Amino acid sequence: MKSVLVAVTVLALAAPVGGGTDGFRPGAPGIGDPAYPLDGNGGYDVRHYDLDVRYEPATDRLDGRAAITATATQHLSRFNLDFIGLTVDEVTVNGRAAGVRRDGDELVVTPARGLLKGLPFVVAVRYHGIPETFRVPEIPLESRFIHTDDGALVAGEPESAATWYPVNDHPQDKATYTVSVTVPDGLTAISNGVPLATTARDGWTTWRWAATTPMASYLSTLAIGRWRVDRHWHDGRQTIIAVDETLPPTLADDAVARTDEITDFLEGLFGPYPFEANGAIVDRHDPLLFALETQTRPVYPASFFGDGPNPFDDNLVAHELAHQWFGDSVSVRYWRDLWLNEGFAAYAEWLWSEHNGFITVREWFNLMYDSPLDDALWTPPPYDPTGATEPFRISVYSRGPMTLHALRLTVGDDAFWRIMRRWVVEHRDGNAGTEDFVALAERVSGRQLDGFFTAWLTGSVKPPNPDPLPPGAAKAAVPTIRNLHR
Repeated sequence: MKSVLVAVTVLALAAPVGGGTDGFRPGAPGIGDPAYPLDGNGGYDVRHYDLDVRYEPATDRLDGRAAITATATQHLSRFNLDFIGLTVDEVTVNGRAAGVRRDGDELVVTPARGLLKGLPFVVAVRYHGIPETFRVPEIPLESRFIHTDDGALVAGEPESAATWYPVNDHPQDKATYTVSVTVPDGLTAISNGVPLATTARDGWTTWRWAATTPMASYLSTLAIGRWRVDRHWHDGRQTIIAVDETLPPTLADDAVARTDEITDFLEGLFGPYPFEANGAIVDRHDPLLFALETQTRPVYPASFFGDGPNPFDDNLVAHELAHQWFGDSVSVRYWRDLWLNEGFAAYAEWLWSEHNGFITVREWFNLMYDSPLDDALWTPPPYDPTGATEPFRISVYSRGPMTLHALRLTVGDDAFWRIMRRWVVEHRDGNAGTEDFVALAERVSGRQLDGFFTAWLTGSVKPPNPDPLPPGAAKAAVPTIRNLHR
């Protein structure tokens, strides 16, 4: 009986386009995000990426195979994948050769047979080339697929995944991953999640990783190089910390070594850590001018750390670890909701700072609040409900956490912490927007808060300060604030 069921299932996976089955149409070339209209794609939902890449740093060439398991959310005649720059060698859908063409950074795939709504299908893509690096020369800054002196590093927001594999590149379509990376002997390849078997043959080593919890594509990472690696178990999961071996141990090691300690502190605030592994990647590459909350393994630039123990270094680690809850587990529905990532992580950073005996939450709040209204810390506001404007703005890191602190003072500690914990539970492994958070805050607190959130997130004037410092209170940390934006 099993063989008959398998045969029926295979036949049902695809139907001839126009061959007696009506309603087949192309998937949308974008997922519908107002800020980035062509990010992501419509018509399907990815369940799993199985990636197998080989990278040669000497030539910067990457050869890859991607098997993408997805489910059609409509009767599909064709669909798009986000894919930047690399040359496509072959595409199959359910084992049959598919039509493929380029449309800018979109890969347009036409399967031999239409795909029926609600049924799974598998897209296999073979490809090769030199991955593109996004550069801003005047800063200078590099992101997405970064070619380093001893290998490569993938990190970038809102886009990076499409530079090394075909993908539905938007946080709304999370998936699990298995990643195999083959590199020359002597190099280590690190990705998200837990390590699997490592094998070596003919001068090459293959490193295998599995991210078993759904992950937004921009949070996937690949780090190839020579690392000082610490692997240990903590609270039933592996913590894997990789630091560029050319860095002195006194630079970043002390801060990232507090990963478990800081995670434990954040668990006490927000509930259980949401993933199967933890860790850090610290790379020495001058144009890497940002840290990123890549899932289970945040990426940090060496230049963000000072020599020896430093509370600002610890704050940086706290910020990226807090993102594992806010941004990674609970992801934005659209990029206009970015303050739900950055504002929450920044507030967690303030809470750690106070716990660590550094700057108190009240002091952080007032350092931000006292900046002039025309300063980027205030203007433009952190949230544009239309989503039409650029969401990556400094105010998400300042007015975002100020909004949370003001909410805490408005509804009281008991309601505030119930709001924060329920937010994590209700939207775990999913997506949510600002309207969802406002509704939750009102439901838990029993208060009408539309006016409050409008004033703090979109208003053009400063709301009254609910927690002022006494006159003459020290503000010695003001010069450091602008170095904290990431």
